Amino acid sequence: MTGSPSADTVGRLLIRCADRQGIVAAVASFLSASGANILSLDQHATAHTGGTYFQRTEFALPSGNLQGLRAAFASDVARGFGMDFTLTDSGVPKRLGILVSRIDHCLLDLLWRTQRGELDVSIEVVVSNHADLAGAVEPFGVPFVHVPVTPETRAEAETRQAELLQGVDLVVLARYMQIVSGSMIEAVGAPMINIHHSFLPAFVGASPYRQAKERGVKVVGATAHYVTEVLDDGPIIEQDVVRVNHRHTTADLTRLGADVERSVLSRAVRWHCEDRVVRDGDTTIVF
Repeated sequence: MTGSPSADTVGRLLIRCADRQGIVAAVASFLSASGANILSLDQHATAHTGGTYFQRTEFALPSGNLQGLRAAFASDVARGFGMDFTLTDSGVPKRLGILVSRIDHCLLDLLWRTQRGELDVSIEVVVSNHADLAGAVEPFGVPFVHVPVTPETRAEAETRQAELLQGVDLVVLARYMQIVSGSMIEAVGAPMINIHHSFLPAFVGASPYRQAKERGVKVVGATAHYVTEVLDDGPIIEQDVVRVNHRHTTADLTRLGADVERSVLSRAVRWHCEDRVVRDGDTTIVF
């Protein structure tokens, strides 16, 4: 019989830099010399020559000293290649904050997947501009905070929301039906992911599925993207669609749309929290 495997720390290294020869060799040699064992390595270059290079590497480190490894990598490798990089511990769940309004399907899906262990995250707080979903959140043991938002109190409300979201690694807008200002994005200081239906910008307003039915759409879908100051214009992480036809009612389209929104958002959140997404200007690289 063999003994149990050692509890190595599994690190995740994401890098972005100008493409040139020797990057893979430098990263692999550094990790090997540090006693790390590479478990997986994915890479992408935007052009054959002169492009941008991206890499995601998972490795096991017996010593577990990721802080020391991070500092050494910055000086020994990253500086010479001009790399932007992150190095994280896969065993430390990302801390999430959720913003929501009255529509519950995306919120409850994230809470349920987290409770079941499908999402390796820690949901720290749910913040809503309405009190409607407090009872639905209570059984999950997650704090629910109602922060009303009106045109007159928007600035004060965003200040309070930013205070509640301090320290999280990611904010998820789980059908939060308010515009998030640039000042709030800056105050929170963490990436934000939003989800919306695929009809934008064609069918805007409160009844997009009714408009879609009236126009005879053939697909219903959803888009998950990072939040920027420009409304619904951030780098896209994930999208999906389901085909529909003339037999589907508005209620059918709404139900199918909710299903797609749930799955697209959960995948985007999972990929971000597994350090699989690298932002590159207006687009993303998803490993």
